Amino acid sequence: MKREQKNIKSIVKKSYAKIAMQGTSCCPSSSCCSSSSSARDISKTIGYSDDEMSAVPDGANLGLGCGNPVAIAALKEGDIVLDLGSGAGFDAFLAAQRVGKTGRVIGVDMTPEMLGKARRNAKKGGYENVEFRCGEIEKLPVEDNSVDVIISNCVINLSPDKEAVFKEAFRVLKAGGRVMVSDLVLTKKLPAFIKNSVEAYVGCLAGAAMKEDYLGFIGKAGFENIRVVSQTNYSLEAMANDATAQVVMRNVKISKQDIKDLENAVVSIKVSATKPI
Repeated sequence: MKREQKNIKSIVKKSYAKIAMQGTSCCPSSSCCSSSSSARDISKTIGYSDDEMSAVPDGANLGLGCGNPVAIAALKEGDIVLDLGSGAGFDAFLAAQRVGKTGRVIGVDMTPEMLGKARRNAKKGGYENVEFRCGEIEKLPVEDNSVDVIISNCVINLSPDKEAVFKEAFRVLKAGGRVMVSDLVLTKKLPAFIKNSVEAYVGCLAGAAMKEDYLGFIGKAGFENIRVVSQTNYSLEAMANDATAQVVMRNVKISKQDIKDLENAVVSIKVSATKPI
């Protein structure tokens, strides 16, 4: 792995370790970086129902993400589900309820603190059909052709090698398996002062790929039936009062006008695709 990629991974890992320990989010979706927003409020704005949020152990929902991939995954009893970047286990636990006792959910995360939190949550909630593995999404600790469904929520944008992520997803899926992800992508290129910002990267912005490139990575990996299920504009102007945006503006001298000029550069998308039979 290139030195730059290693540095990015180290930064992301440290930042999400901090989130796991303090129990708050830093990845901006809507106004989720605002100190006045709770994880529950954030999750509701991106597609989670009250019933879903109440169905998981306390501490599993950290308000991270940019959509609800489980809602579009059409999970069935007995499915084997892989959650890329499983964090404290929120989506994994929701998936576990869908697949039942005959199904299984595997969460993969590279941050030990997140894994520890997720495993404690699993024990607290009595989830016997969920396991959490330490690993990177570019090199999954999962066997070939062993998974029915892959979900991921605002995680792949953080990877410095998204093409490798989708190649790995293709490898571990069974023939006919499907991938259903929520993520942030760009509709126009970001200026260098954001693209090169460490804080913006951890805040999910600088790591985002152009939409056409992102979809291209999925196709190049071998997937078919690639479909954008939904797309929602993400107002960067709204970030002006968010904690992460304030750090970025202060550290790299970004003005509120600069942020306003980037209106609609970032969108949240839900994408589905299948592995050929």
